[in-house]
Amino acid sequence: MQKLEVYQSLWGMEQRHPTNSEPENAEKFHKVAQTGFHGICIDLAAHEVGDFVVLQPLFETYNLGCMVNAFPASVQDLKPILNLAKDFNACMVNVIGGVMPLTPAEAIPVLYRWMEFADEIGLPILFETHRDSTLNDLYYTLQVIDSIPELRLCADLSHFVIDREMRTPISDRDDGFIRRILERSDCFQGRVANREQIQIQLDFPQHQEWVEIFKTWWKLGMQMWKTRNPDDATLVFLCELGPPAYAMTDRNGLELSDRWEEALLIKSWVEEIWEGLD
Repeated sequence: MQKLEVYQSLWGMEQRHPTNSEPENAEKFHKVAQTGFHGICIDLAAHEVGDFVVLQPLFETYNLGCMVNAFPASVQDLKPILNLAKDFNACMVNVIGGVMPLTPAEAIPVLYRWMEFADEIGLPILFETHRDSTLNDLYYTLQVIDSIPELRLCADLSHFVIDREMRTPISDRDDGFIRRILERSDCFQGRVANREQIQIQLDFPQHQEWVEIFKTWWKLGMQMWKTRNPDDATLVFLCELGPPAYAMTDRNGLELSDRWEEALLIKSWVEEIWEGLD
């Protein structure tokens, strides 16, 4: 039977509070495990591999799965991150590449090389729809996936909403473009944006139109995933609400909403959506 696993971003557990100290990693892992998440995603660049090795026992202690968001600044930078992901028994590596060729044609050999590295080590690899990365722009990404049929995506649609400054109601054209992204996506990320802000507060009345748009897209993406995957496949959905400056703050540096409660809310939404799918 197909199943859904909801992960929480370790980066999303950072507080960056103007006066309070940061919780210890063990406290963060405990909190994630106690609230029913299946795993934690770690974000790292090649030069940070040594700093993240110390987290491996925490995954084992709290019986949490691992997902890796990789930030390679060069083609070869992906190799040490893949090695760490293999040691951590990561379910996948999601690449937010710092190699950003100007044209899709120039990006194709880079992406194929990274896919080859992942095949050699035996790990699933996805490429995230993310600003300031290899797949910086929606139109650019559509050209790339047309050129590389085997390339799979991790859909963080918030980046494309703000990148293209999408208006509501969503046009048929833009909705069609998002559908093409969802057709190629094997993981989805939980964050809600609008055309001007990357991460909006989920319970503010003025944001409810965008909340419903994203829930509709997540439902469509999960249904597409279920249709094309085998009966024993597992879908990972990542809650990734970032700390300031992703999270908006007031003049005192205090966040306008509780990101942890919002992560739990997104978790409940996607679990409910999953249960309602055919």
